[in-house]
Formats: sequence, C-alpha cells, structure tokens
Amino acid sequence: MSGTLRTYREVLALTGPVLPVVSFLGRLPTAMCQLGSLLLVAETSGSLATAGLVGGALAAGQTVGGPLLGRTADRHGQRTVVLVAALVNAVAVAALVVAALAHTGTAWLALIGAAAGASVPQVGPMARTRSVALARRGGADDRLIGTVLSFEGTLDEVSFVLGPALVGLAAALAHPAAALLVAAGLLAVCGTWFALHPTAAPIRPASRQASPVRTSLPGAVYALRTAMVLQGAMFGASQAGITALTGQLGRPEQAGLVYAAMGVMSAAAGLAMAAVPGRITLTARWRTATAALIVLSVPLLFVQSLWALYAVVVVLGVAYAPHLITIFGLTERIVPESRMAESMAFLTSGVVGGQALALALSGRLAESNGAPAAFAVAVAAATLCAVLAWATRPATAQTPPTPAAAAPPEIARSA
Repeated sequence: MSGTLRTYREVLALTGPVLPVVSFLGRLPTAMCQLGSLLLVAETSGSLATAGLVGGALAAGQTVGGPLLGRTADRHGQRTVVLVAALVNAVAVAALVVAALAHTGTAWLALIGAAAGASVPQVGPMARTRSVALARRGGADDRLIGTVLSFEGTLDEVSFVLGPALVGLAAALAHPAAALLVAAGLLAVCGTWFALHPTAAPIRPASRQASPVRTSLPGAVYALRTAMVLQGAMFGASQAGITALTGQLGRPEQAGLVYAAMGVMSAAAGLAMAAVPGRITLTARWRTATAALIVLSVPLLFVQSLWALYAVVVVLGVAYAPHLITIFGLTERIVPESRMAESMAFLTSGVVGGQALALALSGRLAESNGAPAAFAVAVAAATLCAVLAWATRPATAQTPPTPAAAAPPEIARSA
C-alpha cells in the first residue's frame, strides 16, 4: 500500500497538484451535459422523443468531433485548440439552454446539441496525453505510466458519477437549466485554465515539424477502439436495464443511485490498478478484465430485487475501470507520439458513441421485453470484448520493466 501511495505522489509531482483539480472540473461538464440536455429538453418541450433526439445529436457530435479535435491538438499543440474548444463549447451549452427555454423548434435544438457535442474540449484525453508525455520526457518507467493512466481513469469515473448527480440535484432544487449553466461556467473557467496551464506547452514540437507525413497506426489500435465502443455499449445497456428494473420494482428514483454505486466501485478499482505487479503484461490484464466482464455481468440476467441489483452492479464495477485503463495503456504503448491525442480522443469518443447506440437499442428492448433483454446486450458486448482481447496481440505490450525513479517536479514547471 505504501508503495502504491508513493507512486501516486510521483504522478502528482509530474504536473503539480493544481492541474488534476482543474482537469477534473474541466471534464465534469461533459458528464453533466448528456443527462442535463435530456432533462432540460424533456421539461421545456414536453416530449421525450425530442429530448432523445437532442441527446443523440449531442452524443453524435462528440463522437465525430472528439478525434478531429485530438488530431488538431497533435499537429498544433493543446493550448490554442483546447482554449478555443472550451470557449465555443461554453457558448454552445449556454445557447442550448436559451433555445430550450425559448421553445425553439426540434431541428434547431438538435443542431445546437450537435455543435455542443462536437466542441467538447476533450479535457480527459488531453490530460492523459499531457501527463504521459511529461512522464516519458522525464524518463519514467512503464509502471509509473500505468499509474498515470489509472489516476486519469479514476478522475473520469468520478466525474461521470458526480456529473449526473449534480444534474439531478439541480433539477430537483431548481431547474435542469441551472445545471447546464453551471457546466457552461466550468467550461469557460476551468477549460481555459487547463488550456493555459504551463504543461500545455508542446512537448516535442521539433519532431512534429520534421514529420510532415502522417504516421500510420498499427492494426491493433482498431481492435482497441472497437473494444472501447463495446465498453460504452455495456454502459448504455446497463443504464437502460437498471432504469427498467427499478421502474418495474416501483423504485425509479433509485436508478441513478444504483448506477452511481457501480461508478464508485469502478473508480476504487481504477485506483487499485497501480498495485498490480509489473510482471503481469498489459495483454494479460486486458484478457483478464474481459473475462471478468463476462463472469460478473451474467448475474444481471437473473436479478429480481433492488438489493440484489445493488450487489451485482457494485461487483461488476470492479471490472469496468481495469478494462478501460488497460485499453488506454495498450494504446499508449503502440501509438506514435505524433498521434497520441487523436488516439486518446478516439477511445473516449468510442465510449460515448457505444453508450448512445446501446442505450437506444436496449431501451427499446427493455420496454418490450423487460430489463433482462437490456442486460443481455451488456453480456453480449462483454463477450465480444473478450473475443477481441484474445484475438488481438498488441506487438509492444511487453512486461513492464522494474520501476525507476519518477520524473522530477521540475519537468512540469519547465514545460
């Protein structure tokens, strides 16, 4: 335990204590906007269909726009790209609030929602790319890189638990519009702060200038991206199944709490990943995580009570973060540095796209056939993840070497 805590202190030494706080607050709006837009449009339009359309447009915008934003950051550096995206996104989210309150037509709401999704500043992927680059520049070993990714994964998990909770609280105490206006404020302030932080300076600008030809990606990258879409599908199907089952049990208000409990356990498992022995390769971790996804998701098919649902989803959460973190780790190993931000954004966008598609599909299945039908989608996605893990052999995913000294704090300041 003391070794794990020491490793996390080394991670914080890379960027200083301020950047993780700013990056967490900067990625929180992403977790708030999906549910916030759904509740806002549903309340102002009185139509769940309209709300679903706007939410789908927002997810589609993020799925398409995220990788493009990451590619631009790889070519021109994060500072200007993230700054412009954060300010545009803040304006787009505020515009969605104004348009919804003004009862604007569905087409315009969907268009604004798509713009809000496409302009998400991708703080999570950018923070991963930035921290890993600082660590590599300081000569950090793969054990420390893994801890960096575990830490970033945990920040993501906590944000996606806290974000919807804040939206629900704002909707209960005031109005869904209040939550989205808070999100817009966080984007403007913390997104700008993240963009202008000293660590946003280009790590190796000379290497980018010397490489005008776009570097190709190894084939394993596409398997990892597909696995991330399937992980998103698990999230969406689980959410639909949880919502359907809690409604069937007469406790619909518990749906958010059940999903949050799963997220909390996933975040805890993500932090614990730093304690995994270095001799266990990333490929072995990936295969183990996907096997756990299958074994731990199957009980969802047989849950019939609220407390059993809590127990099953909390245990299932143990497998989520390790799977996500391992995919990020494998991607970091095999992707050229010149395409790192783009690749990290692809993974995050894949989760968003997979979740939106599975939520739409499994929601319909749950409506006509009950919660087990939605949970069956989650089990099927887990099975496909395992097939990918066993069929793919990322060439550079070798056993991490023995931990060495972490990069000194001066790296962050000199960046």
